Amino acid sequence: MIADAGLGILAAGLTAVAVWGSPGLVGSTAITGPLWLLALLPLLMGLPLVLRRRAPLLMWVAVWAAFALLSQLAYYHPDPALPLVAQLRGVEFTFVLFAAAYSLGAHASLRRGVAGLLVTAPVVAHMTASGALALALAFSPSAGKVAVALQSLQLLAFWLVGVLVRGRRQAVSMAARSAALQRQAEQAAAAERARIARELHDIVAHHLSVVVLHAAGARAAGGADPVTLAEIEQSGRQALTDTRRLFGVLRDPGEQAGRAPQPGIGELPALAGGLRAAGLEVSLSIDGDHAALPPAVNVSAYRIVQEALTNVLKHAGPARAEVTVGCADGAVTIEVNDDGPGNTAPPAVKREGEVGGGQGLAGMRERVALFGGDLRAGPRPGGGFTVSARLPIGEPS
Repeated sequence: MIADAGLGILAAGLTAVAVWGSPGLVGSTAITGPLWLLALLPLLMGLPLVLRRRAPLLMWVAVWAAFALLSQLAYYHPDPALPLVAQLRGVEFTFVLFAAAYSLGAHASLRRGVAGLLVTAPVVAHMTASGALALALAFSPSAGKVAVALQSLQLLAFWLVGVLVRGRRQAVSMAARSAALQRQAEQAAAAERARIARELHDIVAHHLSVVVLHAAGARAAGGADPVTLAEIEQSGRQALTDTRRLFGVLRDPGEQAGRAPQPGIGELPALAGGLRAAGLEVSLSIDGDHAALPPAVNVSAYRIVQEALTNVLKHAGPARAEVTVGCADGAVTIEVNDDGPGNTAPPAVKREGEVGGGQGLAGMRERVALFGGDLRAGPRPGGGFTVSARLPIGEPS
């Protein structure tokens, strides 16, 4: 990143000033050593900071390796006659160390950060005991150990600040992700409600059309009171118009205006056959008479089975699915079991109440709630996943 490259250039520049600065600024005899070391020192100090985000642990180790090389091969010769800025020329080096410590805490995991501190602790202790670190940081040997100890505490403080910043950043990111998942779940539920409403519109509109046609035919044949039939016809037409106006808003702009026949339990064999062709082994069992079911229940039963099998095909891997549909005791019962590997819920079908992708389960839950039924979904004890639903045929409680 540009900011990391800028920080690396800044660190290299400060190190170059400390090593090659003019006598009036930093003193002519402050740092001496091998020419190759003094030439490479700005790169050895500055370039690792470019990796502060991508490889913070490597950056930290590289900076301390360069610092250890400086303390062992270079020499510091303080001159009391030099101005204060020259005597504190080690500030350039401490800037690099503070930036590295903060970056280690802010961009490395806690485990890697602690590992980095533990790796460099013996090096710091050895350099402190030998006085090399005090010389490299431009401290006099007499006060060097105390100053180095205080500076070590400062390094630890910068690292802790980085850790706190990283924790805060992660908390904000997790909150944003949780909000995004919540919005996704709400959008999935709203989309499924719109889909259900469109299906119910087709069903209600069909029955209202039949009422209108029968009323109009009876009036034309003179088999009933014309005034009464006219009122029935007018009420039916008005209800049909209002229903279309209301649910027309729920349709997507690009959705075709034509009416396709709504599927039901009778179309489940064709659905199972299509999934078998796609590679999913499906066994289907339908018990009871489903011909007399209310259209809304019939469509919802089909959609629940369709969604459950689609989730098996997408997420269960090589698996076999068993579908059982029963129509008895005033309710339609549905059970879809698979023996896919693992026993965790796939991303599209999570346990009830979980927040996540959950669009498959959100749709099933909306359909079941429409009829006051029950829905259970979760891993099976022996592996695989199960979806069980019950749709009462009568009015919801």
